[in-house]
Amino acid sequence: MSHWIFRHLPIVRQSLTGCNKAFTLVELLIVTMIIGTLAGIAVPGYRGYLDKARGNQAITDITEIESKITVFQVQNGAFPNNLGQVGEGTRLDPWGSPYAYLRINGVFPAPVGFWRKDQFNVPVNTDFDLYSQGPNGQSQAPFTAAISRDDVARANNGGYIGPVSKY
Repeated sequence: MSHWIFRHLPIVRQSLTGCNKAFTLVELLIVTMIIGTLAGIAVPGYRGYLDKARGNQAITDITEIESKITVFQVQNGAFPNNLGQVGEGTRLDPWGSPYAYLRINGVFPAPVGFWRKDQFNVPVNTDFDLYSQGPNGQSQAPFTAAISRDDVARANNGGYIGPVSKY
């Protein structure tokens, strides 16, 4: 059936007198402008969809890694020192960077300067920090830092997992 359509689809128009005519430059420009307008509308929407999907994937990954860390803690009586101890040392976030992990509970002296902190400069976790550095691949300890706003982080000892900008 598809060959029939292409065999009988005219490439050029025929006028009433039976002469073949090609498309005019104006008609081609109009079609090109319509396609460009549709692409201009669709591409940003598609990019927004991809960004949201990557953020959701990071939330899912952090939830899975958090579960493995919890199982490790229950079995060993302490949190792991790194993600490699729970089999997640090579896992990358949706933007291609490794997930960041910092053990807090049971580390002496406590690495206070590296803890993730909220707008009041209070640590957001007391057990461990786990986060993705987001699309820009950069982060600082305070959630209020401009380069940290796109991070996806775990806070409130797992009570919140999501974008830093919404915490």
